[in-house]
Amino acid sequence: MGLTGLQGLVLLLLWSQTDAEVGILHAVGDGTPPPTKDYCITYNSSWTTLATTVSSATYYELINLSIIWLCSASELPATSVKDKAVVVQNGNCSILDKAVIAQDKGAKLLLIAKKNGLPIPNENRSSYKDLTIPIAFIRYKDVMEINQTVGNHIKVGLYSPPLPLLNYSMLIIFLISVFTVALGGYWSGLSELADLRPSSPSSSEREGRKQNDDNVTFTPLTVILFVVICCVMLLLLYFFYKWLVYVIICVFCLASAMSLFNCLSALIRKIPFGNCRVFCCNRGFEVRLIFLAAFCIAVSLTWAVFRNEERWIWILQDILGIAFCLNFIKTLRMPNFKACVILLGLLLLYDVFFVFITPFLTKNGESIMIEVAAGPSGKSEKSDETMVAVPDEFHSTHEKLPVVIRVPRLDYSAMQLCELSFSLLGFGDIIVPGLLVAYCRRFDVRTSSSCIYFISCTIAYAVGMVLTFVVLTVMRMGQPALLYLVPCTLLTSSVIAWRRKEMKKFWNGGGYEIMEHTDNTINEENAITAGDQETQ
Repeated sequence: MGLTGLQGLVLLLLWSQTDAEVGILHAVGDGTPPPTKDYCITYNSSWTTLATTVSSATYYELINLSIIWLCSASELPATSVKDKAVVVQNGNCSILDKAVIAQDKGAKLLLIAKKNGLPIPNENRSSYKDLTIPIAFIRYKDVMEINQTVGNHIKVGLYSPPLPLLNYSMLIIFLISVFTVALGGYWSGLSELADLRPSSPSSSEREGRKQNDDNVTFTPLTVILFVVICCVMLLLLYFFYKWLVYVIICVFCLASAMSLFNCLSALIRKIPFGNCRVFCCNRGFEVRLIFLAAFCIAVSLTWAVFRNEERWIWILQDILGIAFCLNFIKTLRMPNFKACVILLGLLLLYDVFFVFITPFLTKNGESIMIEVAAGPSGKSEKSDETMVAVPDEFHSTHEKLPVVIRVPRLDYSAMQLCELSFSLLGFGDIIVPGLLVAYCRRFDVRTSSSCIYFISCTIAYAVGMVLTFVVLTVMRMGQPALLYLVPCTLLTSSVIAWRRKEMKKFWNGGGYEIMEHTDNTINEENAITAGDQETQ
């Protein structure tokens, strides 16, 4: 697998399920019928409760003061802001200080105009107990557009439509993840079968064995070292995201191109014709594989160039991501169930710590995992706000980590309006349990277990994904999927091994099989010797 593969695996353990608190500003102008227009806003649901429909929203006259900061009451013009909605510019002071001034002057709604991205208000309100005015962020360009689109004497109301009961993008992500885990485990089993076959002089067999030689086996010590590297990498990304994100993009391009080539070449080698070769430096290369390599590089480069084209590039990223996950599940081998338990257990603690515990350790109460996964756009913004993946423009230049499966959400009007229309699943939530599924498949091959471990573990993974989505829907906040996937897969595998009375063999894996084979050989030799002595 090499250095690039190991670097890629370190980068994929970045959970990225962000449920942004987004809403809609409904602007109404004068006229018959009155002109209307909707705009995206973000808010903190623990600070503000919005109406769920446009008809139930409370409307206030809008005063555009986006040329001022509102860091002191003296900045307000002579005109009264009482019982009105006020728009001011972001920056120069805390948004809570702005809200206090607006509330003291009688304003009913405070809108913060933001030029770059839409953050969720996330400051410490412990010393602002009397603050009740609703606070929301709106794009600065939308504020400038309101008068041109709606006209003068504008009234605005805020509302946030409820999430639909069925999220079709989650269903697609579920199918992608289960398909990838199942296919990756099955491919790993085919690789194990190839290893068990006697050597063959055919060229196709030699190519297959050469691919199998690239497999990497994790030992318990390697697993522990790997998790430590993951922690260090995540912290480096948190503090140096602006620079390291480009390193990760380059690594992903290289690793995904290699992965796509490995996946497609495994299929092409099954085709019995078109095997013509060219020779260079005393080595032969199949022409069809040369064209395939060029195609995979072109796909990867196309994604790199157009990675910020939100409308269609997600399809290419998902294709590369599926190939990336498949290749890792097939290539990275767990030697036994003990190593699987150590890896999945440590990564579960890693996931939970950086999602749920780090908000108590960081200065502004932000989760390191969510900050890295959502992609903080700058140090100045990160100092007082938690950024979410809401691009300021449709062709956003804000770089995000490419280690996620992305599917657009087309069933939630607020997210479509805000262009935050993606459900996300990190590669780590596919590959880490997938390594256990692959081990179960290889164990089935070595023990002729009729795929019982493989099928059971795959079903357990599917159940864990369903549980993740259910909790995500109920709690309306991002969830570390490993919190549900790890117990489901580990417990299921353990129960199957215990019921079949194969726990010792399943726990020790290949090392146990070698020891068992040696013991059987010794016992057979002793039996033959004893029989010879009786005959004499």
